[in-house]
Amino acid sequence: MNKRAMLAIGALGATLPWQARAADAPARGGPGLLTVAGAIAHGNRGALNPVSDQLMLKHGAKFDKAWQFDAAMLSRLPALTIAPTLEYDSQPHRLSGPLLSTVAEAAGVTAGAAAMLGLRALDGYTIALSLADARAYRMIVAHTLDGMPLSIGGLGPLWAVIDADRVTPFKDKPLKERFGLCPWGLYFIDVTA
Repeated sequence: MNKRAMLAIGALGATLPWQARAADAPARGGPGLLTVAGAIAHGNRGALNPVSDQLMLKHGAKFDKAWQFDAAMLSRLPALTIAPTLEYDSQPHRLSGPLLSTVAEAAGVTAGAAAMLGLRALDGYTIALSLADARAYRMIVAHTLDGMPLSIGGLGPLWAVIDADRVTPFKDKPLKERFGLCPWGLYFIDVTA
């Protein structure tokens, strides 16, 4: 192949959307923070490993392939900042991270808006939410709180959260009832059609 043809092919590849090349993406460089499995088009890791995936195994996860994000992969996705009043201190706080729908798209969710997302937290708390609702609520996968990374042992490392002060039907609920769909310590999403 001549040099000109190589450059043309390289330029074409640079213009393809990230999602189209996701299956060819390099393996993650850091610890996996979020695993998305189920109805996805591609994976960057194999099946559930009974040795190294102990928490997922204990929580009943099953998959042949998954897409696993590390911190750098999540930080490369476009971020949104919200400022809901949190039930823990009744104060507004800035939370930043990509939209859950963007994370789902980057992982290759194939079922479209009808997809159901099973969001699982480190403590086993699980909620089911449609991708359509995640989009409508503009739910984010927060990785920072007031400019600092979320920590394990606190609300992190990831928190699926909405701007409950501004999103119907949550804004009119009492503060303690606004975040039932928002698992902190998010680490696994099981996608079903």
